[in-house]
Amino acid sequence: MTTQSCLAANDWICGEYLRSRSQELIDATVQHVWITAVSVVIGLLVAFPLALLARSRPSFAGPVLGLTTLLYTIPSLAMFSLLLPLFGLSAGLVITGLVLYSLTILVRNIMAGLDSVPEEAREAARGMGYGPGRMLWEVELPLALPALMAGLRIATVSTIALTTVGSIVGRGGLGNLIEDALPSFFKAQVLTASVLCVLLAVVADLLLLGVQRLLTPWTRIRTARPVRGSGAGPAAPREGGAAPAPEPVKAVG
Repeated sequence: MTTQSCLAANDWICGEYLRSRSQELIDATVQHVWITAVSVVIGLLVAFPLALLARSRPSFAGPVLGLTTLLYTIPSLAMFSLLLPLFGLSAGLVITGLVLYSLTILVRNIMAGLDSVPEEAREAARGMGYGPGRMLWEVELPLALPALMAGLRIATVSTIALTTVGSIVGRGGLGNLIEDALPSFFKAQVLTASVLCVLLAVVADLLLLGVQRLLTPWTRIRTARPVRGSGAGPAAPREGGAAPAPEPVKAVG
């Protein structure tokens, strides 16, 4: 009896699908990574000046944070519909939508990182003759990097997930494969594309975590613990000398 192939049986796990559609999977993954990377980079370039504006002028902080939060609450289908007259059915449509969604995370984390810089560090920099620009790049940004990188990691993972929505205009990377497989419920394609999305998110998060550790080595420094005794008891007194005084005992209660 001839064994039915996993493609004909529509199995969830199918090695034959991976072999026969490998190039299709590679192309979709490359498109997914490209759209995500471009969106996050542009989002960071837009969020940074917005965060500096909101920080330097407190009257702008409320409107900036409110606007970015409002953009994040717009459903993706409605967002793409609003942007469609401007960009058409292009990758620019998806990238612009993803940039707008990333702003609420990036702006808040950049502001939080800059606000966490100790005032003593700023005072010391001013005493050394640092101007606002030099203080920002050489003092405040390095100290704000942990919070900034945390926001970048969250924004990247979120963008990887949201990129799949771009399949409605044919620019969704792995989301295109998921959408194509849903009408016929092609199990192997749905599962493979979904797993690849998760793997992309995990790999991107680990890579950014490694970059964060390289850029902030001082966060890995730990206070040395005191060396414990070997358990051999107190040292014997020297010949002709007095025994060492016992350590004071703290009162209990």
